[in-house]
Amino acid sequence: MSNPSILVVDDEINNFSVIKIFLANEGYELHYQSNAEDAIANIHVYQPDVILLDVMMPDIDGIELCIRLKAMQQWAHVPIIMVTSLTSKKDLALCLKAGATDFISKPVDRIELQARVKSMLSIKKQYDQIKTLSNLQENMIHLLQTNLSELCGNLSSVLPHELSTPLNGVLGAIGILRDDHQNMQKEEIDEWLTIGQESLMRLEKLTKKFLQYARVEMCSVNPNEDDSELCNPYELKIPTEFLTAVTLKSKADIAGRTDDLVMNMEDVEISMIERDYLLIVNELADNAFKFSKAGTSVVVSSQLKDGMFHLSITDHGRGMTEAQIAKVGAFLQFDRKKHEQQGMGLGLQIVKRLVEIHGGKFSISSIYNQETTFHLELPL
Repeated sequence: MSNPSILVVDDEINNFSVIKIFLANEGYELHYQSNAEDAIANIHVYQPDVILLDVMMPDIDGIELCIRLKAMQQWAHVPIIMVTSLTSKKDLALCLKAGATDFISKPVDRIELQARVKSMLSIKKQYDQIKTLSNLQENMIHLLQTNLSELCGNLSSVLPHELSTPLNGVLGAIGILRDDHQNMQKEEIDEWLTIGQESLMRLEKLTKKFLQYARVEMCSVNPNEDDSELCNPYELKIPTEFLTAVTLKSKADIAGRTDDLVMNMEDVEISMIERDYLLIVNELADNAFKFSKAGTSVVVSSQLKDGMFHLSITDHGRGMTEAQIAKVGAFLQFDRKKHEQQGMGLGLQIVKRLVEIHGGKFSISSIYNQETTFHLELPL
């Protein structure tokens, strides 16, 4: 951090010499200008934290210079100490009205000068801290507004389709069966009933995922305002190897890819609700099998390292770009093929939030069109 910068503006060089002697051991960078025009022209070079300004100067006096400096947005917040031989209340009032923060009388007293400069530097420091905080808040608000607008846009464009597709399947199947079931063969009726059932199951899955997302987001934002198990998890030890293996083998069997699953796991117990751990593994397994082709491996490994449980799931499939990884949770559909069911990108966001709520870390690394690795670490 650089030393505080003090700018002295006085038409008498001897007055500056006195101030320089009085402040010699205070660790300040002292700068001098003999007139108002040069002070204004070079103020950006000095970047002053405090300005000592003589009132009685030729051409542009100290009061006029003070008014001009306070009218400049970049320097309006810099404290100005008027150095004056004027003593009347009217003159001092003019200094304050011009925007001066304080004043000191001539002849200047060493102790008084040091005290007033320190006081003004304290005011400047407080202002800078408030300004920094204000800028951070403005940037955060802007970021939230941008993200919220993007999120709402993505949600409004995707949600109607996500809901209407299974609803149309249900309504269409019921409508056809209602109007023409008397003329249908049993096999045709069963086919339409199956279409309706699959659409209902898809709608149920989507609804559950939204409820899960709402649950984890609520606990992520207000962890102390909810009494659910998620926000206040029990200290329940669960065997990760068994639960992971059972879940993954089931997923691989459903996908017809039992031979593609490769597991290298350590049996580690962690404190987490079993439901939440299974939800994490299910979501990651879904992604691994859904976005890689049959015949390519899905490699799962876990280990205890540095007092943390590490779990990685790697598939050799479509991969993700850096931009897509950054957009996880924004309700985006990532390069789905036309024949695939669309999704809303909620699964990975749910995983990310669950891991964070339980004090862990979640990351994604990927080579586009080659492989993707989901990695999480959780405390024991």
